[in-house]
Amino acid sequence: MFFEKLEDLVSHFRQLLAGKKYILLYAYNGTGKTRLSMEFKDAGRNGDVRDTLYFNAFTEDLFRWDNDLDNDSDRRLLINKDSRFVEGIQTLEMESRIRPLLSRYVDFDFFIDYDDWTVSFERKIRVGDKTVTLDNIKVSRGEEIIFIWCFFLAIAQLAIDEQETYRWVKFIYIDDPISSLDDNNAIAVAGHLAQLLKKENNRKKIIISSHHTLFFNVLCNEFKKAERFFLSKNENLNGYNLADTTETPFYHHVATLKDLTEAAESGKLYTYHFNVLRNILEKTAHFHGFKNFSECIKQDNDDADGIIYTRMINVLSHGNYSLFEPKEMLEENKNYFKKILNDFLNRYQFNPELITR
Repeated sequence: MFFEKLEDLVSHFRQLLAGKKYILLYAYNGTGKTRLSMEFKDAGRNGDVRDTLYFNAFTEDLFRWDNDLDNDSDRRLLINKDSRFVEGIQTLEMESRIRPLLSRYVDFDFFIDYDDWTVSFERKIRVGDKTVTLDNIKVSRGEEIIFIWCFFLAIAQLAIDEQETYRWVKFIYIDDPISSLDDNNAIAVAGHLAQLLKKENNRKKIIISSHHTLFFNVLCNEFKKAERFFLSKNENLNGYNLADTTETPFYHHVATLKDLTEAAESGKLYTYHFNVLRNILEKTAHFHGFKNFSECIKQDNDDADGIIYTRMINVLSHGNYSLFEPKEMLEENKNYFKKILNDFLNRYQFNPELITR
């Protein structure tokens, strides 16, 4: 399906959710996932009336650090109290709702001061035979996102439970909640999210979008009846393509190899295809325990071509190019690309029915 504008895609999703409960959406970074979530939210807004509780990069921006640059001791996370996201939470015992969620992932504690709308963090450590509390610590970026995520989950739970403050919520839209997390936490977050959203009392309609392959696949396994889509930009960059993958297992790496193979066969190869190929090679090297993607290129220790091709990928995958104005490869580089891709496919056996047309 082709959609010229994100507004058209939003209309399609809202119509689909009239009869469906879950939509899972996969898309690469830069496709427009965050903008789509905001368009969806805006479509349900009429003055002060709204219908979508959302988590995306804008949700994370509701929290910012005061690092106490003068004394470097009183570091706190500031909350934007003017957002409807936190409206009325003073009376909802948020700390007791967030802590059980947060304790799944981290070893620090927190306190919310509603007088100045700040969050302070502390961590207990062992020093010799004593336990020492470190006050007003600055947590890592990943830990900060985990805290904000658990903050959101606590509010989502209130919406699912039809708590008065969040009874206006009809849709819950979640976009890339795990962008700074490792794979272990990505699996945990997906599993815990599924536990929450699959509760019998949940009458909300759900959209979850992500660029994280593992996270998306876990969600597909959890929400077996969900509508599943792959969103990409039209090749002419004048719209969006939405592919329904509901009846097809989501093998991202296989789908990517199929795209690269079709591009190579058609001759429509652009410089960014080297980046995509490098990504596949790096993941393959990691899977097989190699230190460098070049191990997936060289056939023998004395294979000079392997060295040349590794250098080609290193150079051409870091070129100055724009995804919004694709630059076609030189003919010589197209031949290099095809050689590397074909050698890779010959060395690592994939189901040819999935790769070739």
